[in-house]
Amino acid sequence: MITDIENKKDGLVLPIVEEFYTIQGEGYHTGKAAYFIRIGGCDIGCKWCDTKFSWNADLHPVVAVDSIIENVVGCGADSVVVTGGEPLMWNLDYLCSGLHSKGIKTFLETSGAYPLSGEWDWIALSPKKGMHPTDSIWEKANELKVIIENGNDFSDAEIYSGRVTESCRLFLQPEWSRYNELIFAITEYVKKNTRWRVSLQSHKFMHVP
Repeated sequence: MITDIENKKDGLVLPIVEEFYTIQGEGYHTGKAAYFIRIGGCDIGCKWCDTKFSWNADLHPVVAVDSIIENVVGCGADSVVVTGGEPLMWNLDYLCSGLHSKGIKTFLETSGAYPLSGEWDWIALSPKKGMHPTDSIWEKANELKVIIENGNDFSDAEIYSGRVTESCRLFLQPEWSRYNELIFAITEYVKKNTRWRVSLQSHKFMHVP
């Protein structure tokens, strides 16, 4: 008999905080329709995190990945964004293979602090100070998104940009609760350092999930 523990290890079930079909609100794919899967569990502990409710995986129901894939197919989405929490705390091989078998693209949002699992059409890497990304994730990132909370974060962003590939897209995003304080400094920085682009959490301005 297969146990729940074995199912979790094999990625056949995942602790799901929420899943919904919406519009991507930030980064390179802003404005694109996508099905979001938010997986529970994160031990990085960013003080400004806007999804702290996702940190404790035990508070969220364990859901069969097959049923998640059925939900995606049923709503007509052509791409899925897997986020968290920190989704790479879990084995995502089965989820990605199942989605790809249905012709659905897979996008990952991660801090990179855990080893990569799953096959991804797009990886958005957002490094966090609490736990640094693994060495292997940098060259796989399609997008680098650095959250700017204070002026010191710009120098960290430049260090991070030196570790990704030349083709990786670079974004600076203001920490939401300090948006009004930070947006001018970020736009001025981007004007002087044109490799970077500004990322806004446009879904919050549009009042969509």
